[in-house]
Amino acid sequence: MAKDPLRTKLCDMLEIEYPIISFTHCKDVAVSVINSGAFAVLGEAMHTPDEIAADIKWIRDRVDGKPFGVDLVLPASVPLSGTLEDLEKKIPDTHRAFAQQIKEKYDVPDPKGPIALHQWGGLNQEMARGQLEVLLEERVPVICSGLGSPAFILDAARERGIKIFGLIGKTRQAKRQIEAGVDAVIAQGYDAAGHTGAMGTFSIVPEVVSIAGDIPVIAAGGITTGRHLAAALCLGAAGVWTGTLWLASRESDVDMIVKEKLLAATADDTSYSRCISGMTMRTLKCPWTEEWSKPEAPPVLPAPYQMLLSSEYIQGANDNRREDLMTEAAGQGVGFVTSMKPARQIVFDLVEEALTAIEDVTGELP
Repeated sequence: MAKDPLRTKLCDMLEIEYPIISFTHCKDVAVSVINSGAFAVLGEAMHTPDEIAADIKWIRDRVDGKPFGVDLVLPASVPLSGTLEDLEKKIPDTHRAFAQQIKEKYDVPDPKGPIALHQWGGLNQEMARGQLEVLLEERVPVICSGLGSPAFILDAARERGIKIFGLIGKTRQAKRQIEAGVDAVIAQGYDAAGHTGAMGTFSIVPEVVSIAGDIPVIAAGGITTGRHLAAALCLGAAGVWTGTLWLASRESDVDMIVKEKLLAATADDTSYSRCISGMTMRTLKCPWTEEWSKPEAPPVLPAPYQMLLSSEYIQGANDNRREDLMTEAAGQGVGFVTSMKPARQIVFDLVEEALTAIEDVTGELP
């Protein structure tokens, strides 16, 4: 009998049915995906340590012992510590003036409440480590590092039975993390949403596979269909990391206005720029990204200062539900996200499409 093509070493490692990882900021999406036989990683970089602990308990109460992951950002390039006021003082007046011009040109409203970014773990290393301590204390099954190398936490994780996954955008980053001893590498291509590098998914995945040995490589970047899943397995990946796919799901807590923008978007509607966070990032185009792409825009600030600069625009747009101003991290596969389906259905559709694609090529299935 032929081997099940969707039964990979990632499935064996995580004790899951399908080699699909959902990256989401929504607990309801995570639980639905986990209970459908796939795996979910909850993005917690914007939450306080107490909120993270509460979210972990909430998930555990609903997945009957099934494993899950939590993602944080651990960038080494940001300041070691410092108050929000200290960081904001370092933003040049020229950049503040340009941001104000955008605000006036597009009538960007003020945020209605405290700016959520102000507790982002990427602001300084002290905040990120405070978040990380919760994951270690809670013995989360898998810790993922969305930004920065997780090598420094490997020993502490091993002592607690925690697996460490590193997300990379360059082959040399993968080599360092493999040598350090991570349990899996997420090779993310330029196609991806959010922070991503400059190599395409079809280039970076096989390069990383060629040096990974027995360590599972997870393909990321533009993956929104079962055909993408089948292709990733053919490239040597042990599974896929998906993000954009879940934003418009029924369970997603993304604003309905943004969901509708995502459903209408194509790859041409995404922007690859450093203007939001100071690091290359793919999002839906919006006035902020368009204005910073013009020649008269000042040079983009490094992280975390550019993120502080953009945060007032982003939250003002979101709090006031200004469709013309709102944006969201979205990958180049967004054009395949065309309906609001339950997360469980998304998992099963990915599996069915992948098996159909494999059958079309091989003429057989197990």
